[in-house]
Amino acid sequence: MYQRMLVFLFVLISAHAFSQSQENLIWSNDGQSFYMLQDGDIVMQTPGNGNAIQWVKGKSLIPEGANQPIKIQKFTLSSNQEFVLIQTNSKRVWRYETMGDFYLLNTKTLQLKQLGKGLPAASLQFAKLSPNNQWIAYVSGHNLYAEERLTGKRVQLTKDGSKNLINGTFDWAYEEEFFCRDGFRWSPDSKNIAYWQVNANGVKNYLMINNTDATYPFAVPVEYPIAGEKPSIVKIGVVNLMSSTTKWMETPDDAVLGSYMPRMEWVPNGQQLIIQHLNRKQNTSQLLLADITTTKSKTIYIEQEKTWIDIMPSWDPSYANGGWDWLEDGKHFLWANESDGWRHFYIQSIDGSAPVCITPGNYDVIKTARIDFKNHQLFFYASPFNATQQYLYVKQWDTNKEAQLLSPKEQVGSHEYTISPNGTVAKHAFSNINIQPVQEWVSLPTHASIGASNVNNALVTYQKNGNAPEFFKVTTVDGVVMDAWMIKPQNFDATKKYPIVFYVYTEPWGQTAKDEYGTGFNQLYNGSMAADGYIYVSMDNRGTPVPKGKAWRKSVYQKIGEVNIRDQAMGAKELLKLPFVDTSRVAVWGWSGGGSATLNLMFQYPEIYKTGISIAAVGSQLTYDNIYQERYMGLPQEDKAVFIKGSPITYAKNLKGNLLYIHGTGDDNVHYQNAELLINELIKQGKQFSLMSYPNRSHSISEGEGTTEHLMGLYTRYLRQYCPPGAK
Repeated sequence: MYQRMLVFLFVLISAHAFSQSQENLIWSNDGQSFYMLQDGDIVMQTPGNGNAIQWVKGKSLIPEGANQPIKIQKFTLSSNQEFVLIQTNSKRVWRYETMGDFYLLNTKTLQLKQLGKGLPAASLQFAKLSPNNQWIAYVSGHNLYAEERLTGKRVQLTKDGSKNLINGTFDWAYEEEFFCRDGFRWSPDSKNIAYWQVNANGVKNYLMINNTDATYPFAVPVEYPIAGEKPSIVKIGVVNLMSSTTKWMETPDDAVLGSYMPRMEWVPNGQQLIIQHLNRKQNTSQLLLADITTTKSKTIYIEQEKTWIDIMPSWDPSYANGGWDWLEDGKHFLWANESDGWRHFYIQSIDGSAPVCITPGNYDVIKTARIDFKNHQLFFYASPFNATQQYLYVKQWDTNKEAQLLSPKEQVGSHEYTISPNGTVAKHAFSNINIQPVQEWVSLPTHASIGASNVNNALVTYQKNGNAPEFFKVTTVDGVVMDAWMIKPQNFDATKKYPIVFYVYTEPWGQTAKDEYGTGFNQLYNGSMAADGYIYVSMDNRGTPVPKGKAWRKSVYQKIGEVNIRDQAMGAKELLKLPFVDTSRVAVWGWSGGGSATLNLMFQYPEIYKTGISIAAVGSQLTYDNIYQERYMGLPQEDKAVFIKGSPITYAKNLKGNLLYIHGTGDDNVHYQNAELLINELIKQGKQFSLMSYPNRSHSISEGEGTTEHLMGLYTRYLRQYCPPGAK
C-alpha cells in the first residue's frame, strides 16, 4: 500500500504494528517479567523496576572460530524460554530486514550454534523452533529447511524454489498489501510444517532502469501484477518432517481471475488447517478447514460485502506475523467483521454456526491490544466519541456486561499498551498534540501506576504548545463533517491575511487528524511554518480509516479520485471563507496516495489550489498493483472507466497553478512510469511545471548521501517561492 511510507515518515502516525521488527519486549511465560534488548545485551526486567538483570551478555556471543561477538539485532524465545534464536547480519527484503544469519543460544549451557552452515551468508529467513524445541525451520533461497537442534542434521524440505516459485515466503504484492512475509507454520506436534507456495511465473516484470551503479545501465526486474493482471497462483502444502513429502490442500480458485489466500494457521488439534480465501475482488471471504490427511477443505464461514473486505491485520496485529486467536477449547476463535455497520469482534466456531458478537455497540474496534484467553478478556482500542483519539477497553466475553473503559477519561489523547499475558500489568504510552510520548507501568484493570505516575505528572506540568494544532470540524456543502486540525502562524493577527497550506492523504490507508504528538509536524519544511507565517491544515475525508463506521470508510468504493477529492475541495472552500485566509496563496502537498490527491486537487479544482507539491504519486490507477487498486476500485476488465475517472492524468489538462512533481526512479512501489505518463500528458496539454527525479531512490526517497537534505531544501524553496509566507 503505497501510502504507508508517508504515514510513517512525515505524519508520525502510529503504525498498526505491521512491522516485522523486534518488539520492544517479550513477556516471560508467567507475565511477571519481560526480556528486551538493551545496549547490545538481552536483559530481564520486572514491570516498574528500572534495574535490569543482564540475561544474555552480547559480548560473550562469540561463534566458534571467530574473535568478535555477533550483534543481536532481533531475538525470539522458545516456548519454555530456554533457547534464544538470534538474528544478525540482517538484510532488507523489500520493506523489512527479514533476511540474515541466525544463531541458537542454549541459556543453560551457553552453547552458541550457527544455523544453516554451508548456505549462503545472510540468506536465512524466519527461523523458528518447533513446539517441542527439537527442530528449527527456516527459509533460504526460496526453499524450506529443517535442522535438528541436537545433531545439526539438516533436511531440505522443498527443492523446487526459485525467484518465481517461492516456498515459505511471498512475492512483492502479498508482502506489500497483505503483510505476508513469514510463510510457514509448525504443526502443534512438531511433525509437519504447513507452508505457502507462490507461483509468480505468470506475473510480468516491471523493469526499473539503474543508470548510476554501473558504466552501462541495467534493468532491475520486479514481478509486479498491476490492476487487471491475474495474481500469483498460491497453494498451501503440508510437508512431513521425516518423509520430506508435501501434500497439497485442495482449495477453491478461479481459473480465469485467480484468488487470494492471505491467512493460514493450524487448528489446535493438529489435524486441520484454517485458511482464509478471498476472491479476486476481495468482497467475498471464506474461512476453510482443510484436512491434512485427505487434503479436502470445507467452508465454515462466508462473509460478503458490496464493496470490499478488509483483512485481519488491519485491526489484530498478531495476524500480521502469523497466528490465530483460538479460544481455550481449540474449537472457537475470535474474528472481526462489519456486518452491523461497525467493526466488531465475534466468537466463531469451526462447526460453522453463526458467529456471536462480543463487542456490540455503535462504535468501531480500532484494533486489539491483548487477548487473555484464560480469563476470557479482549483488550481493545476504541474511541466512540472522538475519532481523532484512542483509548483502551476490556470486554469480558463470557458475560453480558458492556466493555469497560480502562484508560482514564482525564488523560485525553492517544493511548498505547503492551499488556502482560495475564492481563494484570501493562506498559502504558500516552501522547496528545501538546504532550510528547510518556511511558509508565500500570496495573490493570485499575490503571494504578506502578512507580512514578509519569502520564499524570506530564498532564499537570505541561504548558500548551503554541505551535500545536487546534482540532475542529469542517462541514461541507454536501453535509460531510470532517475532523481537521489547524496550526496558525505565530503572533497571529486575525485582521491580516495569511497563506494556507493543506496536507493531504485521503485514501483508505491514512488518517492525518490524530490527537497524538507529532500531528502537524511537516518534516519536509526546513524551518518553522508557523514562525514564517503559514496556516497549516489537514482534514480526514470520507474513505479514510477513521473509527466512524463502515459507511464512512467504504463510501469511496470505485470512487477514489472522486469522493475523497471532492470532500477535500469542499472542505477547503469552507476554510477559504475565513477572513484571515489569503485565497490567492493556497497550497497543497502530499506523498504517495497524498501525492495522487495533490494532483487531483490541482487538476480538478484549479480555482482553489494555486500551488502543489506532489511526491511519488500514482498518476494512473491502471499502473498500481492489483491487490490494492482492485480492492477499492473493482476489476478494470469489468469497469475500466472508474479507474480512468479517478486518475490524475485524466484531468492534467486543467492545470493552472504551480506544480512541483517529485519521484524516485528506483521506486519499486509506485513506479517511475507514473511520472513519465504524467509528464507526457502535461507536455501534450502544453502545461508548464517543475520536475525533480531522484536517481535510484525508492518510494521513501531516503537513500544516498544528502538526499533528505536536498529534498527538504527543494520542498521549502518551492513553497516559499510560489506560496510566499507571511501576513498581508
